[in-house]
Amino acid sequence: MTSTAIIPASQRVLKNRVSFGTAIQNTLTFAYRALIKMVHNPESLMDITVMPVMFTLLFTFLFGGAVSGSVAAYLPTIIPGILIQAFVTSCSAVGVQMREDMDKSITSRFKSMPIARIAPLAGVLIADLARFAIGGIVIFTMGALLGFRPETGLFGIAASILFMMVIAWCLSWMFAFAAMSAKSASVASTAGMLIMFPLTFLSNAFVPTESLPGALRFFTDHINPLSKAVTAVRQLLSQGTVGADFWLALAGALVILVVFAPLALRVYMRKG
Repeated sequence: MTSTAIIPASQRVLKNRVSFGTAIQNTLTFAYRALIKMVHNPESLMDITVMPVMFTLLFTFLFGGAVSGSVAAYLPTIIPGILIQAFVTSCSAVGVQMREDMDKSITSRFKSMPIARIAPLAGVLIADLARFAIGGIVIFTMGALLGFRPETGLFGIAASILFMMVIAWCLSWMFAFAAMSAKSASVASTAGMLIMFPLTFLSNAFVPTESLPGALRFFTDHINPLSKAVTAVRQLLSQGTVGADFWLALAGALVILVVFAPLALRVYMRKG
């Protein structure tokens, strides 16, 4: 005679399959939910609005003269760097928010519903595209106030923001996996910082890499994918061209998506 454990209804995970159309609808519903949360909690946008402005002013007037000789000459270097730093920071923040939902058992309720398993996770990350768009507009507006005028005009600005939105959305899955694998939201925040700072500061985002030691320069130029993304953005803004760095950065981001999206979903289903 075998005994079966009685599992509370709130802890059951429904195994039903849903159609592709239903999965899309579920995902958009959760994206709408996340957007509503942004509207009602505008302070959650500080990392993508206020912080980029602070870093732009700080780095421009602190490093501009030393790196490029003047603030005006430094703007074409720093604005793409701030763009990528802000987007990566936002990726880290959304991972922490997911961890907080798990700590509050909100995800357990979602998993007891007859919906696509990936919908709550993908919906939050899709809604984050709005955060990226807002951040891009804020950063280029700040750059314009300081005198930055890209050679390619509004086309280059729009193309740069869209390109970085794709890169950041793919990176979000890596941060989501790291955050949900952590034991708490505070640990998730620390893990996000440990990923974010090496990626952004050990790159060509803020200073040229020519003066770096050999091993460190090899990492920034050939291993760190964000260096490729920054170079691609600079080319879009100055020349309006799509070069090898653009495709390498995009390919690297897609590899991260393919690897970490299933891992994030697995951790989400196991831990929530």
